[in-house]
Amino acid sequence: MDSPLKLQEQSNGFLFDSVLHKQAGFPKEFLWPDLVRAQQELSEPLVDLEGFFEGDEEATKQAANIIKDACLRHGFFQVINHGVDPDVIRDAEDYMDHFFRLPVSEKLKARRMPGSLCGYSGAHADRYASKLPWKETLSFRYHENSSDLVVLDFFKSTLGNDFEQTGMVYQKYCEAMMDLSFAILELLAISLGVDRKLYRKFFEDGFSILRCNFYPPCQEPGNTLGTGPHCDSNSITILHQDQVGGLEIFTNNVWQAIPPLQGALIINIGDTFTALSNGKYKSCLHRAMVNKHEHRKSLAFFLSPREDKVVRPPQELVCSEGKRMYPDFTWLNLSRFVQNHYRADDNTLQNFTNWSQSVNL
Repeated sequence: MDSPLKLQEQSNGFLFDSVLHKQAGFPKEFLWPDLVRAQQELSEPLVDLEGFFEGDEEATKQAANIIKDACLRHGFFQVINHGVDPDVIRDAEDYMDHFFRLPVSEKLKARRMPGSLCGYSGAHADRYASKLPWKETLSFRYHENSSDLVVLDFFKSTLGNDFEQTGMVYQKYCEAMMDLSFAILELLAISLGVDRKLYRKFFEDGFSILRCNFYPPCQEPGNTLGTGPHCDSNSITILHQDQVGGLEIFTNNVWQAIPPLQGALIINIGDTFTALSNGKYKSCLHRAMVNKHEHRKSLAFFLSPREDKVVRPPQELVCSEGKRMYPDFTWLNLSRFVQNHYRADDNTLQNFTNWSQSVNL
């Protein structure tokens, strides 16, 4: 089997540009054996945020109850009337083409370095040697500071001044996602019966990631995945998927598809929020399929706390459970564990707990 380093050289050099489209036979590094297709679609009530934003307490309570029910069962829900300008979402989706249609040599200017969360990656081949995801990604950090246009700076510093407009598009998108994150955090707090501003305050100085996912057409979609089964290690994820679709979650012991819904955004719980809720709200295994005829695009905003902040649930949730479900940890240590030691799955948080205790973090 080829080494991860050699595959990284291939993927960043010509893998998506040439091999995936031209070589005879399907590349073995992308095979996912024994794939089981989703047999049904997830059917859940939508969370309408209009009443929350208008200060309607009854509508807010109803939204929180829908969220609670979803988070107790699988941790996924969709929001509508979320306040994000459709033009901001459309521009962010359109400008993905500006980057992913560049020659590989240009995309490599933003190459993600080993151990980093940010930059361009082809098939994550810098990290893995088998079961590679059929996708390209571009990831960058965002933090809320009006005097620091960190997303714009990323594009200008890595790709040049020609990408200033692209940087502004994603700066605005991240700002909108952060505003929506605060609303979701407030509703999560209400649903858990804790101070409604508790989680919002915890994340006010956080460092989040926006990841642009580009899934090329695949001649053998039944043999590979765009993103393998995993649970997100961050706190919450806000996902926009295009109308091609492909997101699936594993719940009730079966894979279920979440079809695209015009105007809706998908929210899911990550491992860090599982710890912040003292295990009440579970992160859920999910994956992304690929399409034989069309490319697929998605935008994932990963909300995370400041790297050195201690992740600890509120005392009232500890009392309700009668014990702490997870020990204190920092987002930096969990992130490093996933980047350097462990391929994320549905046991990431527990395995991180076991590992951190063994090395006395």
